[in-house]
Amino acid sequence: MSRSLSLPIKLLAGFVLLAGLAAAWVAWLNVRGEQPVSDNISATAPSMEQVQRGAYLARAGNCAACHTARGGEAYAGGKALDTPFGIVFASNLTSDPETGLGRWSADHFWRALHHGRSRDGRLLYPAFPYTEYTQVTRADSDALYAFLRTMPPVRQANQPHDLRFPYSTQAALAVWRALYFQPGEFQSEPGKPAEWNRGAYLVRGLGHCAACHAPRNFMGALQDNPALSGGLIPMQNWYAPSLAAPAEAGVQDWSTAEVKGLLKNGISARGAAMGPMAEVVYGSTQHLNDADLQAMALFLRDLPRQAPAPQPETRVGSTVLALGAKLYKAQCAECHGGKGEGQGGIYPALAGLRTVTQASSANLIKTIIHGGFTPTTEGNPRPYGMPPFGQSLDNAEIAALASYVRTAWGNRASGVTPFDVNRVR
Repeated sequence: MSRSLSLPIKLLAGFVLLAGLAAAWVAWLNVRGEQPVSDNISATAPSMEQVQRGAYLARAGNCAACHTARGGEAYAGGKALDTPFGIVFASNLTSDPETGLGRWSADHFWRALHHGRSRDGRLLYPAFPYTEYTQVTRADSDALYAFLRTMPPVRQANQPHDLRFPYSTQAALAVWRALYFQPGEFQSEPGKPAEWNRGAYLVRGLGHCAACHAPRNFMGALQDNPALSGGLIPMQNWYAPSLAAPAEAGVQDWSTAEVKGLLKNGISARGAAMGPMAEVVYGSTQHLNDADLQAMALFLRDLPRQAPAPQPETRVGSTVLALGAKLYKAQCAECHGGKGEGQGGIYPALAGLRTVTQASSANLIKTIIHGGFTPTTEGNPRPYGMPPFGQSLDNAEIAALASYVRTAWGNRASGVTPFDVNRVR
């Protein structure tokens, strides 16, 4: 070996050694404080009450939304979850011993929720929201485990994740966890009533609302989990509005009944759920009991108020607004009214609608392109919907229509450009 090559090779070897030591140190940081895990599976059948409790909690956590593929068996996994780092495939949660949870003990399941580790100790990716599920109590974890053990076994092997290097490595994940994850359990806040704390537990833990309603940094880590100040949902281009800003999705000025109505039925006198939130209502919150909906409403109404995000400084000319007015009259006025007044209980008023006036125009653009429906619920059994216009209107026309709606009838929001529309598409 020539001397000219020996130094680079030695430097590379030193780097690899240091990286290995760093990874080992980080791995140690991630296991410190963990309790020993038992492989023993209880031979005692869980009570019916515990199983029913687990089924209810699975609804509260909306577990089926990720762990059931379209057209697949319930909780059998296989659904592809697109992330900025590649694709993560949801795992099989049925009782199959080879590909599901059949050989998992209650301790294994608790460790997955609390520490983000699989049965074999492998680190799990936070697309599985253990960053929020770590707050779930052991009793609730055991109930969820008992329910999932009753799921008929489906032999469906878990598909390997398709992540880019280095995100595909356990070492990179260990570093991420050392920086951004700290296991913990929900602690009641002194001075707050039990009902408020129950709402906080559901919103911050099982409901994992921050997974959508909090901004993320360039590494995909939540930046202000408790504040719920809103953020763009990665890879979906829907904006999950701030739950703390009344100008976005804050409900501090709503009545408790109005908040409960939105969570239970997907509609209320003050707003309606569409897009990803409609899916949450359909699969999760409509199934919660009145006491838990009351608790969530109390907690959400008590969130500290935040100022809305500043409006972008995007101005559009009179020609664009004239085109938008023409398109609105032809395509929208029949349902939403000539002055954006809507039709009570059927089509929402666009004058003053927060989805229209908030700083982010993403949700308005998405709705114009793809249309949308509120969820089908007991209180909204035959929801009215909006047809998609993405096939009949080009980017410039959608930008003009959105700009008009955001500035007409007293609305004071920034304009929308064709580039904005293309980015959301």
